[in-house]
Amino acid sequence: MSARSWFAPAVARLRGSNPYAVDGALAAAVLFAVSLQWIFPGARDTPLTWQGHLLGAATALPLVWRRRAPFATACAVSVATPAMAVYHAPAPDVVYGGLVVLYTVAALCPPWQRRFMLVGWLLGVTLTIVHKTGAQPFEYAFHLMSVVSAYALSLLARVQRAYTAALEDRARRLERERAADTERARAQERARIARDMHDVLAHAVSLMVVQAEAGPVVVRSDPARAEAAFDAIAGTGRDAMAQLRRILGVLTEDRDAGRPERLPQPGVAALPGLVRQVGDSTGLRVTLRVTGEPRPLPPDTEVAVYRVAQEALTNTVKHAYASSAIVDLDWTEDELRLAVTDDGRGPDASGADGGRSGPVADESWPAGGHGLIGIRERAAACGGSAEAGRGPEGGFRVAVRLPGAAQRRQAALG
Repeated sequence: MSARSWFAPAVARLRGSNPYAVDGALAAAVLFAVSLQWIFPGARDTPLTWQGHLLGAATALPLVWRRRAPFATACAVSVATPAMAVYHAPAPDVVYGGLVVLYTVAALCPPWQRRFMLVGWLLGVTLTIVHKTGAQPFEYAFHLMSVVSAYALSLLARVQRAYTAALEDRARRLERERAADTERARAQERARIARDMHDVLAHAVSLMVVQAEAGPVVVRSDPARAEAAFDAIAGTGRDAMAQLRRILGVLTEDRDAGRPERLPQPGVAALPGLVRQVGDSTGLRVTLRVTGEPRPLPPDTEVAVYRVAQEALTNTVKHAYASSAIVDLDWTEDELRLAVTDDGRGPDASGADGGRSGPVADESWPAGGHGLIGIRERAAACGGSAEAGRGPEGGFRVAVRLPGAAQRRQAALG
């Protein structure tokens, strides 16, 4: 066991002890050191008197209150010590009590009290040695250096405590900031999961409702078509369950060793499959048009493109009574523009159509219609923008602009 590993816990326990017990033990130690002159008198011309012993005790006993009243204790010891020296019965060889009160004052008192006590002790020690008969030159250096050393050690300890307190405060702040960041990340992840679940369920249920409504109509006249509709319902349900399992999988913190890896979230590459699925399931003619050269996108933007297109087509199926829809992907050097336009029922004069639409301006998006709100939030989360409203030739149009990977990095650095 190293000395440092033993010393640090011992100091911590000492600081946590009863202050009266610790200071009382310190006063007893100082009194014992002062009394050594009476225990081992040696060869002296000056007799040892009980008055001198009382003055020596007066330099030690006030230390019991050194932390409750540091300046008053220092004044009491500062009076008793020179009185003992002047009385010469006997003069103190080491000012034990003075060193303790100087350390205490430097650690606990305001600046003016610290400076007053240091200057007073330096002057007092010098005058006492001058008054002393037969004083040697080395005694000046010894006593003055003792006073300065006690004061300097206390200042160093004070600085160390302040530095330790600052480090502990910084660690607490960092811990609070880390907890806040973690909570924000959890909230963002919960919001993302909620948006994904809404998109998956709304899309799948809308397709299933359309097929379920069409099935009974053709079950007698066209059994093959009815069977295809029911197969589409089953396939859409299975696909929705698979996507929900993938989304909810992020809520499971522990991954079993034998569990296969979860598939990534769908992105731009999955758009042709989405278009085919909507067309095959609902009879809606959906066309995917791509212009420009595809460029790399951040992972969250990839998911946003797919989910925006999915939500826009779901709205078309549920609300538009449209016969066709066009999904436009326009790649430019700086961004990707996605637009979904149908030929169905557009917004009415008030800017509302079943909670689906509103004027183009962002501030006029409807309070209801969680799908369109989710589209706007997804675009904003990726650093882009979204618009929704009447199409250029009627119908309804949803358009988003999403920055590419290079622009996202540049915006983050800027």
